[in-house]
Amino acid sequence: MISHQALLTLLINTTSTAGMITLSWWMKVLQPTWTWLMAGLVFWIFMGALVYLFLEWAIYRDLDRVQKMLQPFKRKEEDPKKNTYVNSPSPLDHIKLDIRSFALQKQREIEELKKLETFRREFLADVSHELKTPIFAAQGFVHTLLDGEVEVPEIRERFLSKAAYSLDKLNALVEDLITISQMEIGEIKMHPQNFDLRKLIEDIFDQLEETAAKKGTRLKVFKYSPKSCYVYADKLRIGQVLTNLIVNAIKYGIDQGTIVVQYTIETDHVHIQVKDDGPGMEEIHLNRIFERFYRVDKSRSKEQGGTGLGLSIVKHIIEAHEEKISVKSKLGEGTTFYFTLKKGKVINS
Repeated sequence: MISHQALLTLLINTTSTAGMITLSWWMKVLQPTWTWLMAGLVFWIFMGALVYLFLEWAIYRDLDRVQKMLQPFKRKEEDPKKNTYVNSPSPLDHIKLDIRSFALQKQREIEELKKLETFRREFLADVSHELKTPIFAAQGFVHTLLDGEVEVPEIRERFLSKAAYSLDKLNALVEDLITISQMEIGEIKMHPQNFDLRKLIEDIFDQLEETAAKKGTRLKVFKYSPKSCYVYADKLRIGQVLTNLIVNAIKYGIDQGTIVVQYTIETDHVHIQVKDDGPGMEEIHLNRIFERFYRVDKSRSKEQGGTGLGLSIVKHIIEAHEEKISVKSKLGEGTTFYFTLKKGKVINS
């Protein structure tokens, strides 16, 4: 009898032999098919390489040229962190991104040009109106005198005074326009120095004491502000800023009102406030208060005088110091102007 171990060995050998015969037969049958598959694969790889080389020569090279042509027109000041990174070898993906960026940039430029055109039209209309008023007034008084229709000396003198007032207003307007234009093109430079802000405020109060007294307005420095505060700025121009803000508060504030100038020292900056208890302004005016010739109450502004350019000059001066100015106001609660200056070094007297 055959043992179990011999039977198992015979079974394994028989199965292995059958498997090898079957595998050998399938290899003989499928050998032509594998050959064709390999040949097809090689053919498609070869054709793909030819197509890529053709695209590289005929299309991609031109796309690269187009992409290089777009580079000079891209804004240099764009933040590179905002640019989308394309991880793709295809020039099409890169050029699509460049064209999209270029289109958005041109769209922004078109919108800016439209705003500038609107601003230019409004500015020309405002300048024409502001110049026309004093010119016509002075012209009327002078021609009346030249025609000899005024023989009474007192009336003649009054007409001459009114003509002179109109010409003085015209001169102030032209000077303010020149100042703003020079600031915008950089002809007027700031000359910073260390000076005591408290001393400058007190000097301005002395100069405006008579103007404030006519309306019974009190000029005060906030009681908790330091007795001395040095800033690093253009003393003449900052004096112009404070004078303008205080004069406006006197003009448009209430009678018997109070104007408080406050300043606080914080790290490397000094925060300054000019606050009044006048009638205040509606919120819709706050975003435009620094525009040229913008007037909250046009009829009242005309009566009070001024060129309508004071706050615009103030804004230019503060921005020339690389600082910002803002305003807060509510009807019946007064108006407060805020701006900052760089902290200065203390000068020993």
